[in-house]
Amino acid sequence: MAWWRSGLGVWALLLCALGCVHLQPSRAQVRGTWLTTTANDALATPEHTARTMQRLREIGLNTVYIEAWKNGYTQFPSEVLRRAIGVSQRPAGPQQAQAGSVPVGPHAERDLLHEAVTEAHRNGLLAIAWFEYGFMAAHQATLNHLRQAKPDWLSRNLQGHEVAPNGFVWLNPLHPQARELLLDLVLEAVDRYDLDGVQLDDRIVWPHVTMGYDAYTRGVYAAEHQGAQPPVDHLDPAWMRWRASKVDEYARWFVQEVRARRPGLVVSLSPAVYPWSWDHHLLDWPRWTAWAEADRLSGLPVRSEQARRMVPHWDEVIPQAYRLNYAAFEKTWLEQTAAVQARGAYRPAQLVAGIRIVGDGPDSSWDQLQRSMELVERLGQGGHVLWFSRGVLDLYAQELQGWYRQRGPAHSPRFAVGWRPGAWPLMRNASAGSAPLGAATDALWSTEHLPAGRYRVVGRRPTAPGWQDIQSVDQPQTGPAALALAGGWDQVELLVDRRDAMGASLRPGAPAGRVR
Repeated sequence: MAWWRSGLGVWALLLCALGCVHLQPSRAQVRGTWLTTTANDALATPEHTARTMQRLREIGLNTVYIEAWKNGYTQFPSEVLRRAIGVSQRPAGPQQAQAGSVPVGPHAERDLLHEAVTEAHRNGLLAIAWFEYGFMAAHQATLNHLRQAKPDWLSRNLQGHEVAPNGFVWLNPLHPQARELLLDLVLEAVDRYDLDGVQLDDRIVWPHVTMGYDAYTRGVYAAEHQGAQPPVDHLDPAWMRWRASKVDEYARWFVQEVRARRPGLVVSLSPAVYPWSWDHHLLDWPRWTAWAEADRLSGLPVRSEQARRMVPHWDEVIPQAYRLNYAAFEKTWLEQTAAVQARGAYRPAQLVAGIRIVGDGPDSSWDQLQRSMELVERLGQGGHVLWFSRGVLDLYAQELQGWYRQRGPAHSPRFAVGWRPGAWPLMRNASAGSAPLGAATDALWSTEHLPAGRYRVVGRRPTAPGWQDIQSVDQPQTGPAALALAGGWDQVELLVDRRDAMGASLRPGAPAGRVR
């Protein structure tokens, strides 16, 4: 029967049928990785994306962070972006490529976010839309649409140069239209896709401690300081604190607006490690982990009464503790833990380790990776996210699979077990008509046993890559289900649709699934 292949619970049924009743309980632990289009081919084609998600689930991961905003372009069609710069998503071809990027195949202008979220959910993985670039607009060698269209949105140093020390051009995090662009891109994705969360990372900051001397920032500073200009010394303590407070304000606004739009989403932050993040980018993110009612923004720029009622709270914080050996990782990670503890609101499940496998410098050894994950586990923290999927898939797939299997299954601390149960295939009823498979006429698709709930119906055609949304359906009670579908589909599946459920706000620190 078709239901034998649905979700993770099927394996439990199968094992029980075989007499293996002593199943390990699922632990609350993030096991994640980032998926990027740079320096690998994990998302290069729809076929690659499908295989990547299948393998990550087989290895034992439960969460993927999917690139959605990079180098001035979205990885999904965006009306917000089109209104801002005249194009709706990352264009095909070399015009927006940068060093280290790989082509994304003949269907380069496909909706990569939809494709990746769908394949993640088909395999029971949580899908977090990762707005990787934040305020970073373009590599210094890339003259993209954003950089050309909005030069007045860019941040500059004292000499008026727009390229930051890391070799990139950045949006000014104080400019109101640049702020709105990033927020509105995220809200657009939240509205359109059945996401489990959204993530900002180490680019939700000032481009560098030397930046902030553009005309707009100078004007705001002067208006707040009786006409005085910013200090020439970029390390002036009061000037540093003033700039930091502006990013703090934006981050609180961002979180409140996202929570108002869909309160149950995981709102994730992956910053650079502290105090490096402060010394170079004016970000004191450990303080953000202790935000409470007193930090709530109640006036402008908050857009709605619902958003004004939201307390700015990050569900998970994933410091990028990328180190080349275990001793360095241990030292850094204990420093991150201590920095959060010092703010007085330490919640172990909220703190998740960003652990490097590959990147600049030599690859991590398996011993280093294993010991790093075990340290976080011993501290009783929220789990780990591995940088990045190439290391998971190409270097340590077998070792990670064995390590996860030894520890048993795991689910996100933010959701109940089985939140994403995987795909539920429908069977095509050949007796429904005499039309051949693939004909654009009605065909009956059915299953004998479908749990109650709301579902996305997705299908594949023989002539088109990837899965397409067909419609949504409600199953009022558990039992048989049948759909008459036109369009020549050769495969049809149901995916649990959690968008309505995301309207229930998860209480910070509560057991997964419990609401306020």
